[in-house]
Amino acid sequence: MSIYVVGDIQGCLQPLTCLLENVHFNPDKDVLWSVGDIVNRGPESLESLRFLYQLRDNLVMVLGNHDLHLLAIAAGVRRPSRSDTFDEILNAPDRQELLEWLVQQPLIHHQHNHTLVHAGIPPQWTLTQAIGYAGEVEAALRGAHSAEFLGAMYGNEPALWAEDLSGMTRLRVITNYLTRMRYCTSAGRLDLQSKGSNPAFDTVNSDNQKVDAWFNHPERKTATDRILFGHWASIAGQTNNPNAIGLDTGCVWNGTMSLYHLESGEVTCCACQDGMCQDQPVTAES
Repeated sequence: MSIYVVGDIQGCLQPLTCLLENVHFNPDKDVLWSVGDIVNRGPESLESLRFLYQLRDNLVMVLGNHDLHLLAIAAGVRRPSRSDTFDEILNAPDRQELLEWLVQQPLIHHQHNHTLVHAGIPPQWTLTQAIGYAGEVEAALRGAHSAEFLGAMYGNEPALWAEDLSGMTRLRVITNYLTRMRYCTSAGRLDLQSKGSNPAFDTVNSDNQKVDAWFNHPERKTATDRILFGHWASIAGQTNNPNAIGLDTGCVWNGTMSLYHLESGEVTCCACQDGMCQDQPVTAES
């Protein structure tokens, strides 16, 4: 058995199937992990969702911000934007089956000394804390008041975690840390505006605050935990940190899709254009 971890798919099914064929993925014994954002922006959101649903017995995935956005639109608490590509899903005859499965997926997964999360883990949380806080959001998603949560999860405030936060504000900041975070301050305050491709120390944001990539924080409590994440296409997987493995390499933005072999650390990439595979995958050491 092998475990492969794929970066953000975002409705780009063809590069994914090309990569799986290239590594001779066997759905009867191998397992695919996904960092989330399996839908939106690309040309095959419905097909991507159906593909992973059919693979569900050999799949581990975490929810990304685009997956949560789909759930909010499907629940009728959010209107789609012009760039969303959800219409085929929302009008599909198997819509309910697919969405009921999607909402059961976690926000974080820890196994085989690796942690899978969409955006990252804030520096002030331990891995145990992160798993616990993610569980609060998962319970809200699956509970009787899930529509209320999905409607309230949008927004950038509060930007800083505090244990005494409660209700929807608490759930919102947990969700933002796990599914939207890129930069934060030394105190762990989220900066959800900066999206630059150079996560260097002492970057100054629009509020004249020094921020850094969450994985660069010198006192990050998960510094010795190996974390697999997506979400940050502009850094093309480059973290300069062996324990922070970035897998969003911008397939939907004419970049590549990345597939990480958990056991060896080998990365296979497939070049894309408009979400379609353009050539044979290439393999490199991570």
